[in-house]
Amino acid sequence: MILQEIFGVDLGSDTVKIYSLKKDEILIEKNMIAIRNGDEVIAIGNDAYEMYEKSPHNIEVSSPMSGGMIANIGHLEVVLQLLLRKISRYFGSRPIVYFSVPMNMTEIEKRAYHAVASGGDLRKSRVYLVERPIVNALALGIPITKTRGSMIIDMGAQSTELSIIADSRVIISKPLGSGGNSIDDAIVANVRKRCGLHISRRTAARLKAAMAGFSLEKSEARKVVGVDTVSGLPREGIVTDVIVNEAVRRIVNHMCEEIQLFLERTPPQVRSSILQEGIYLAGGCTKITNLSAYLSRRLECAVKTSQYSDLSAVYGLKEIITHKTLWHWAFPARSKGKKHRY
Repeated sequence: MILQEIFGVDLGSDTVKIYSLKKDEILIEKNMIAIRNGDEVIAIGNDAYEMYEKSPHNIEVSSPMSGGMIANIGHLEVVLQLLLRKISRYFGSRPIVYFSVPMNMTEIEKRAYHAVASGGDLRKSRVYLVERPIVNALALGIPITKTRGSMIIDMGAQSTELSIIADSRVIISKPLGSGGNSIDDAIVANVRKRCGLHISRRTAARLKAAMAGFSLEKSEARKVVGVDTVSGLPREGIVTDVIVNEAVRRIVNHMCEEIQLFLERTPPQVRSSILQEGIYLAGGCTKITNLSAYLSRRLECAVKTSQYSDLSAVYGLKEIITHKTLWHWAFPARSKGKKHRY
């Protein structure tokens, strides 16, 4: 155990979060890889993100994740191993890697997680998976074995996952195609429509971080650089919070409609418990100002935000790793149901 390293990994579409038990630290880096001429890896993580939308044609910068799932095993293996090296130089003889994963994965998708953490220096690792609603619930302090109905909305970069926990398990889960990237794309489209200016998704993400919110008191404007949609030449423009929040509201309202439909299809006894207890909100989109208050008004139900925001899943993994009584929530990547052992 002294030489053994244990990691908790949340492979978000936007960022990778890695918890190291030995160091008791969390590493956060962009889930990006930059490849030159189709086969030469030149940067990963934050360094690759710095090149995003600014690289020459022979350098491709992308995320190995898509819609919350692994899209490129080889690329993700490189990203993961290099990031693990940043937080721990020595893995020990048989490192253990826990992944938070979406619900309802196929056996092929489970094997993909095992493959990602079984190459190179990790070839002797043991890989365990924990369903993301469970790790979020642990971070949120939801009593999983006692709740009669708790709902979690996990708003990530590429997707949003709706989950309901009751009877000591996740009874219903549904992925939505909208997430933080959908909001960024909507901002890009609205700036093009209202200002005649095409901006990058990176610029849209910065505008979202700076101005997105549901506060009536706020009135801001930012100078941005983009491409004029008529002349095709670079120019500066002024984007107001009104333009940004029109786009944000459009996506969030669509999410609200999906959430309401999801609740309507929930068993009445469970729905009653959810409405009484309130809905829990996790993920990177929780950073949008007054989002929980807006959702609460639209859904006519209290909405509680995770104190960990987009780190909720990795803190849930930390709870499992550091508390033996919670190990039963993890299952081997190759076959669900086997007894967990160190």
